[in-house]
Amino acid sequence: MPRGYMGKILRVDLTAGKWSVQDFPENWMRMYVGGNGLAARILFDELKPGIDPLSPDNILIFATGPLTGTSFPSSGRWAAYAKSPLTTAVWGEAHSGGTWGPELKYAGFDAIVVTGRSEKPVYLWIEDGNVEIRDAAHLWGKDVFDTDEILKEEIGDETIKAIYIGPAGEKLVRLACIMDNLYRAAGRCGLGAVMGSKNLKAIVCRGSKDIEVERPDEFLRVTEELLEKMKENPITGEALPTYGTDVLTNIINEVGGLPTFNFQQGWHPEAWKNSGETLRDTILIKNRGCRFCWIRCARYSLIRSGPYAGVIGEGPEYETVWAFGSNCGVFRLDAIHAANTLCNKYGLDTISTGNIIGWAMELYERGILTKEDTDGLEIKFGCHEAMVELVERIALRKGKLGDLLAEGWIRASEKIGKGSDRFIMGVKGLGLPAYSPRAFWGHALAYATSLRGGCHLRAYMIAPEVLGVPKKMDPLTTEGKAEMCILLQDYFAFVDSSLVCKFVTFALTPEDFAKAMTSCTGWNWTADDILKTGERIWNLERMIQCRENVGRKDDTLPERCLKEPAPVGPAKGKVVPLEVMLDEYYELRGWDLKTGIPKPDKLRELGLEKAAELSEKLLGRTSR
Repeated sequence: MPRGYMGKILRVDLTAGKWSVQDFPENWMRMYVGGNGLAARILFDELKPGIDPLSPDNILIFATGPLTGTSFPSSGRWAAYAKSPLTTAVWGEAHSGGTWGPELKYAGFDAIVVTGRSEKPVYLWIEDGNVEIRDAAHLWGKDVFDTDEILKEEIGDETIKAIYIGPAGEKLVRLACIMDNLYRAAGRCGLGAVMGSKNLKAIVCRGSKDIEVERPDEFLRVTEELLEKMKENPITGEALPTYGTDVLTNIINEVGGLPTFNFQQGWHPEAWKNSGETLRDTILIKNRGCRFCWIRCARYSLIRSGPYAGVIGEGPEYETVWAFGSNCGVFRLDAIHAANTLCNKYGLDTISTGNIIGWAMELYERGILTKEDTDGLEIKFGCHEAMVELVERIALRKGKLGDLLAEGWIRASEKIGKGSDRFIMGVKGLGLPAYSPRAFWGHALAYATSLRGGCHLRAYMIAPEVLGVPKKMDPLTTEGKAEMCILLQDYFAFVDSSLVCKFVTFALTPEDFAKAMTSCTGWNWTADDILKTGERIWNLERMIQCRENVGRKDDTLPERCLKEPAPVGPAKGKVVPLEVMLDEYYELRGWDLKTGIPKPDKLRELGLEKAAELSEKLLGRTSR
C-alpha cells in the first residue's frame, strides 16, 4: 500500500446500529486519490438513482486525502458528500478546514461512509480505530456552541476534534451545513440536513496514529520548498494574511463584479464599508487559521458598540460579507457579523442563506411577497434588522417565511409562484456566490458547468480573469475560457481529492503537487498524471448526475445574466454569451454536444469502463 493513507474506510450502518472496517483498495488510491475521487467511486457504485436525499437510502461520506494531516502546507481539510437535498445537481459536496480532518486520519481512518437512519439521535466516538455509536438525545436541540462544550465535558478532553450539526440540520433545513471547531463549515449543498435526516448529531475523533510517508526526508524538503513559494506569493504571502478573504470586496467591486441587490448590479459606491481593509481597522481582534495553515486568513472579530455590541467569533469571510452585505443592500459589518455568528450557532451555510434572503428582499420589493407572507416583517433591501431576524427564522423554521425559505429556492418558488423563479440567482438550485457572471464570462462558464451547481470553487476563474493566475485573461471575452475552465476544473478535482486547501493553488502548480505526491506515496506522479486523474474524477462525478437526467439543459445561468444587461460598472451593457462557450467546452471535454453526457470513448480513455457502458445506454436512449 502507498504511504500517506491509513488504508481503512469506516462503514457505519445507523439502521442496524453497527459498524465495520473496509480496506481502502489500492487501485482506488491511484485512480481516485481520496476526497472527491473516493466519494465519486462509492456513490457511482452504491447510490441508487432517484432516491429521496433525506431518506435512509442516501449515502453520507466524510473523506480526507493522502496529503491531509501531513507537513504539506494547509493540509487540515476534509469534505462531506451525499445526494444533495437542496439542489437538482444530485452531486452534493462540501469542504471544510478547521481541525477535524487530520484527526480522523490520526484515529485510523481515511473516510467514513454512513448509511441508513438511526431510530434516535446518536453521535460517533472514534479513537485509534475503536468506534462507538453513542446516544445523543441530550445533544439534540442544542446549538453548535453548546454541542461542542458538552461533548468536550462528556469525554473529559478539551483536545478532541468534532464535527456536528446545529438545530438547522436537525430540522432538515435544506441550507444546513456541518460545522467543525465552532466556526469552520462544510457549507454548501445542504449536507447538514442529510446528517440530520440520519439522526446523526456529531462525529468526535481522538487519535495518536502516525501518517507515514514513503520518503520522509524528501517529502519534508519538498513541502518546505512549497511553503516558501506560498510565503513569497503576493496572494498567499501578503494579501490573505493581511486582510483575510475579505481582501476581495474592494477588488471585485472595482471591476464591476460585486453582486448587489440580488445580482441586479455589480458595483456599489459604499462597498468599501464592508471591505477587508475596513474590517481590519474596526472589528478585528486577531488572525486565526485552520490546522497546519500558515496563511491564517481567518479573522476573529468583535462588535464593540451599537445594536450588535458583544457579538464575537470567527469571521466574517468574503463570501459571507457579500451574502449578507451588498447582496442584501446592507453596508455595515456589525450586522453582517451578527448574521454570520447566527449561521455558525445554528449550522447554516452563509452563502446560501444570504443569497436566499436577497432573493426574498427582491420579491418583497416587487410585490411578489407581501407582509402577510412575511409574518409582518418588512424585508426591504438595506434593512439589516430584518436580515438578521430572517437568519434565525430560517434556521428554526419560525413563521411562514422562515419555514418557506428553509426549503431552498426551487421549492419556495414553486409555492410562491408569480414568476418568482425568474429571480433565483442560482445554478441547479445552488445559490451563486460573490461574483457577478456578467462581469466575468469565464467564471460564468464555471458556474454553469459546476458539478454541484452554483459554485466558485470547482474552477476559480477569478484567478486568471482578475488576479492574473496562472495568466491574465480579459474577463469580458470568450476566447480561451473553455480551455482554462477545464484546466482549473481538472486541477481542482485533484486538489479536492488530495484534500488540502485550494488557496495553495494561487502559488502552487500541478508540478508542485506531483513532487509532493511522489515523495508521499512512493508512486511516480507527473503534472500530466495530476490533471488526468482530475479529469477522471470530474467525468465520474458527471456520470452520477447524468444517470439522473442532469445534463446540458441544466448547465445554464439565471435569466438575469443571459438577458438583462448589467446596469452599472465596467460590465455595463453586458450579458453572458454562454452558449458559444458551452459548445467549445463540450467539444474539448469529449462530451455529447446535445446532451452534455461524456462520450463512451472519453470515459474508456480515462479507465471508466462501467461509466462508459452507462453512457452508451444514456446516449442510445436520447437518440431515439
